[in-house]
Amino acid sequence: MKHTITHLLFVCTALNACGQSVDRQTTSTAAPAVDSGKSMIDAKGMTLQTRFNPPDGFQRKPVDDNSFADFLRNLPLKPAGAKVKYYNGDTKYDDVYDAVVDMDISNRDLQQCADAIMRLRGEYFYAIKAYDQISFTLTNGFKMDYTQWMQGNRVIVNGNKTVWRKTAEPSNTYKDFRNYMEFVFTYAGTLSLAKSLHPKNSRDIAIGDIFILGGSPGHAVIVVDVAENATGEKVFLLAQSYMPAQETQILKNNTDKKLSPWYSANIAERLYTPQWTFEVGQLKTW
Repeated sequence: MKHTITHLLFVCTALNACGQSVDRQTTSTAAPAVDSGKSMIDAKGMTLQTRFNPPDGFQRKPVDDNSFADFLRNLPLKPAGAKVKYYNGDTKYDDVYDAVVDMDISNRDLQQCADAIMRLRGEYFYAIKAYDQISFTLTNGFKMDYTQWMQGNRVIVNGNKTVWRKTAEPSNTYKDFRNYMEFVFTYAGTLSLAKSLHPKNSRDIAIGDIFILGGSPGHAVIVVDVAENATGEKVFLLAQSYMPAQETQILKNNTDKKLSPWYSANIAERLYTPQWTFEVGQLKTW
């Protein structure tokens, strides 16, 4: 469970953790027909787009170089068959993922569902040196700008007020960036992230969009790739972390194994993922 700075100020932080959804119904969505004889997984591929081939008749659309979509589509993956590791080194054996993102996590129970999504967003902006774009809102509404952290400022609580105070030397090392992200993970989550995002129509689903339910229980998954066919139908890939903190994983589609790991964007009412069921209206974007 995540920590709080003061019980009074951050009491709702406990609402941020991922929970367990038990709704495992079969989707009523009309998924596109695919050639079940075509392999959609290339075990030799070491990035998301080289590991996963689009379904028959679908193609990836070009994305801008150095965009967030380009970053997600080229996420590095661990070798085929790798198992997800929890923060404490234990292995996740649940049959819910087809690949593991090759990105280290700390040995603290912090990087859960929404945190993994914020980590991807932060890593992208850090990689392109867009430091002023790295900003996340904590559960109490306090805006955590990385540029403040770079200047040596740290969050201080005085009663019910949260303020910046300079207590460290200015620095922009990757270690300091990771310390910033760990602080965000401690005091932000699905509740705060959901409030920071904007509603999105599933027909317009794009790389980087997020299915999210904020609260307790709550969960979030991120769209990491999209492909489209000649008639405009879309399919997409999903990534998640979960509770307890664990490596980010590319999800299977256990309700349509012929299409898996891709999901159809023809969502009638609900999106059924292996560990959570989302309402179609819970799709959001940055």
